[in-house]
Amino acid sequence: MSGQITLSREGHVATLLIDNVAKRNAISHQMWISLAEQLDVLVQDSDLRCIVLRGAGTQAFGSGADIDEFESLRSSKEKGMAFAQQAHRAMALLRHCPIPTLAAIRGACVGGGLELAACCDLRLASDDARFGIPIGRLGGVLAYPELEALVHVAGPQVALELLLEGRLLDAQEACAKGLVTRVVPLADWDEELAQTVARISGLAPLSARWHKKFIARLQSGTPLTDADQQEGYACFDTQDFIEGYRAFLDKRKPVFTGK
Repeated sequence: MSGQITLSREGHVATLLIDNVAKRNAISHQMWISLAEQLDVLVQDSDLRCIVLRGAGTQAFGSGADIDEFESLRSSKEKGMAFAQQAHRAMALLRHCPIPTLAAIRGACVGGGLELAACCDLRLASDDARFGIPIGRLGGVLAYPELEALVHVAGPQVALELLLEGRLLDAQEACAKGLVTRVVPLADWDEELAQTVARISGLAPLSARWHKKFIARLQSGTPLTDADQQEGYACFDTQDFIEGYRAFLDKRKPVFTGK
């Protein structure tokens, strides 16, 4: 088996590392299974405030599927559907995760790597990053669950451009087209990544979870219920809200507990 998904934790932050450097962090079937299993545990952790997804080394965030497995695992419709179950499970867990998620992108972010990054809330890219989904070169197609996050993030026209031309975009063009949240000069990468994670994890965790939920709810396209409207004021009954405004009045840094 080549490659692995490595989990590390520091305080309220969990980092998932796509580690298959020899293949530019191509994602094998077993890696999809591992990613889904680890996310299944992390999304239920009330102590977490940020999940960071990144690639090992400096050459790639993720370069898509491990093509060496195609003959044995994806050489028919039935095999392709069976293979996709774990990948789709991992993508769904990441996209609907209640905890803020950040894709930290250096180097190549293509194919399944870009599909994963699109499932995150924020995408921070170094200025040497490259983006694309050249699956047409293999005669392949993105299934609906793989297209969903990409279209949601960048819209149908950008998705069509990536899929119909198969070209790679540099970081600045990807940012201009909505694929990336922010581009960072390579020289500032480590510092800006650390500061971004600190900003996310330093805010009230319940606020972040509610905001993610509310934005998803607004995008559902169905009318808000009275219960939905009332939940918008539930924060005023939390210990974190009291801590937040008292810390502001006392001119000190708040210490949020997620309660």
